[in-house]
Amino acid sequence: MNPILTSIVLLIMSNVFMTFAWYAHLKELNTAPWFIAAIISWLVAFLEYMFQVPANRIGYTVLSIGQLKIIQEIITLSVFVPFAFFYLKEPLKLDYLWAGLCMLGAVYFMFRDKIT
Repeated sequence: MNPILTSIVLLIMSNVFMTFAWYAHLKELNTAPWFIAAIISWLVAFLEYMFQVPANRIGYTVLSIGQLKIIQEIITLSVFVPFAFFYLKEPLKLDYLWAGLCMLGAVYFMFRDKIT
């Protein structure tokens, strides 16, 4: 499989776990003591790292660290927005669109040597 595609798939899986580790406790454990939420979040984050570390190692064979980082950020926003809307029941805002457009500009700058 293509290393860029492999890295992206692993980063998507990593981001799903990351988003749950960072934010699900706000809904599911909001009455639990913070340290219980932190321990459970750390356990979920362990799964995040089991996908993130190989994703970055594989991706780094063909991408720069900056390119890997901006791919990560695009994936993060792409996973976070549906999570916030569907799971946390947050309203959709145009700010997500504007943030995404700014990120597309960042993608251009990080990949312009490959596309021009």
